[in-house]
Amino acid sequence: MRWLRLLLLLLLVPLAACATNGAPASYLVEVKGPYALDTGDVVRVSVYGEAELTKSYRVDDGGALAIPLVGAVKVRGRTTQQAAAAITAALAAGYIREPSVAVEIDTYRPFFIQGAIKNGGQFPYVYGMTVRAAISTAGGYAESADRTRAAIYRRQGDQMVKGLVNLDFPVYPGDIIVVSERGL
Repeated sequence: MRWLRLLLLLLLVPLAACATNGAPASYLVEVKGPYALDTGDVVRVSVYGEAELTKSYRVDDGGALAIPLVGAVKVRGRTTQQAAAAITAALAAGYIREPSVAVEIDTYRPFFIQGAIKNGGQFPYVYGMTVRAAISTAGGYAESADRTRAAIYRRQGDQMVKGLVNLDFPVYPGDIIVVSERGL
């Protein structure tokens, strides 16, 4: 009887390992890390004591800000603190003695949504947005939509990465969300 219990226990342990959910434990798209500037972001640059330089600038297609006196300052992929340091270094190189620069996000670049929704396209990003909120922003689901998940395409470094995500997954500026139809 004791051997039978031991044998039953040994058979159940491998079966318990097979009973896990088939969903992936992690996503291919990153969900953490500091916000990196990119094309389409609008940042507010404040240069202490220099009113003519203190204003909002849009990150251009080349990933740079066009700052008077110094020209293009590359900011793509940098945080606001790193962008402030780059602008400070550019201004200090012969233009302003000991510049004090602060950079903050004025307007995030938009996100995009397409697929089985009512109104696809480009929409303004709101901080803390989820896939569910993005679908609501786009007018809701189409009749044939898969209402349990979506695909997100996100730029990570030099590549575009795809992840199948649930509706409470965070959306970032520049993301492309694709809502599939049921059964696809």
